[in-house]
Amino acid sequence: MNLLLHICCAPCTIYPLKVLRGEGMRITGFFYNPNIHPYLEFKRRLDTLKEYSRQADLAVICDETYYLREFLRAVVGHEDERCGLCYTLRLREAARVARKEKCDAFTTTLLYSRYQQHELIIKTAEDIAKEYSIPFYYRDFREGWQEGIDRSKALNLYRQPYCGCIYSEEERYDRRGQDVRNVRTIER
Repeated sequence: MNLLLHICCAPCTIYPLKVLRGEGMRITGFFYNPNIHPYLEFKRRLDTLKEYSRQADLAVICDETYYLREFLRAVVGHEDERCGLCYTLRLREAARVARKEKCDAFTTTLLYSRYQQHELIIKTAEDIAKEYSIPFYYRDFREGWQEGIDRSKALNLYRQPYCGCIYSEEERYDRRGQDVRNVRTIER
C-alpha cells in the first residue's frame, strides 16, 4: 500500500513510520500544519523534520507556507472547538494531497500522541475520507509513545513543548486557567 502520512513533527513520526514500514507500506510524508505558532516554532519543527527525513530516508512533501491568518480565521471565536477545526484543516489537506499523489490511503501521526483527541481525529478523518473518496488508514500508534520519545532523544531531535497553536502554548505555560487574570502593581 502506498500511504500518505500526515506529519505533525519529527518526533511523532518515528514510531508510526517504523510500524507502517514494518507492515510493508510505502510511505510518503506530508507536512502541513497551519496551527504551529509562532513562526520560529514552525520553522524549527519543519527544519527538524527535514533533518529526520534524511536520516530515515523518507520522502516528505512539505508545505512551507506559514498560514497564521488562515488558522486564526478558522478558530478565533471557536477556541473551545479549536482542536476539531485544526484536525479538519490538516486532514482535509492530507486527503487532497493523497488523491493528487495517487496514494492508496492517508493517515496521520496525530494518532501517536497521548495528548490528542483520538476519537475526534478518527471521526474527522473518516468524514474527510468520504468527502475526498480516498480511504483513511486507522492505526492506534499510542502504544509506541515512550519508544518514540526515547528514539527522538537518542537522535537529538528538537522536541517541542506544546502541541503547536498559540492556545496550546498558553495552556502549557500558564496553568492557572483561562479565567484568572494576572494583574500586578508595579511599585516605584
